[in-house]
Amino acid sequence: MPHAALAHPPRWLTASQLHPAPTAAVRDWLFNEDSLTRRLTALSANGFSVTPLQEGWQRLRNDECSALGVASGSQGWVREVYLRGHGQPWVFARSVAARSVLEGSGLALEQLGSRSLGELLFSDRAFDRGELQVCRYPALWLPADARSERLWARRSCFSRGPLGVLVAEVFLPTFWQHAGIDP
Repeated sequence: MPHAALAHPPRWLTASQLHPAPTAAVRDWLFNEDSLTRRLTALSANGFSVTPLQEGWQRLRNDECSALGVASGSQGWVREVYLRGHGQPWVFARSVAARSVLEGSGLALEQLGSRSLGELLFSDRAFDRGELQVCRYPALWLPADARSERLWARRSCFSRGPLGVLVAEVFLPTFWQHAGIDP
């Protein structure tokens, strides 16, 4: 799908910029800095799994280039997965890293398979996590089987030296239902 299909990309906002603020339960999931993988594993009573949807080199979106501090139109590694609880897709995750710094960094994103990128980033103390930002994620950016308007998403950049890995996580309706939260 062409990137130009979205006339108005979302505005990613920090907790202090978000007005009106969502409920405390929603904020807890959007702005909690612990590993989402660990939280989903606990919520699912160890029924957590990762399903890769697509990964490979492609042109990064402008908002991703800006967040990573690379030129607009840069190439990067893009990995899209579902984070599942009890087999249901709970979260759509899109992780990107600019080719210019990923190659030669020693981080082998292409070898993750069905392992969680979050676990890798949280287990490597060399990575620093940037501030969490949230938005209402554009439906056009979601996989066809998960398209829904105004879903809450969050993102943050994990940095190790010049390498930045931007991780965006979109909370799907099945997640909120299981968690018993009205988003």
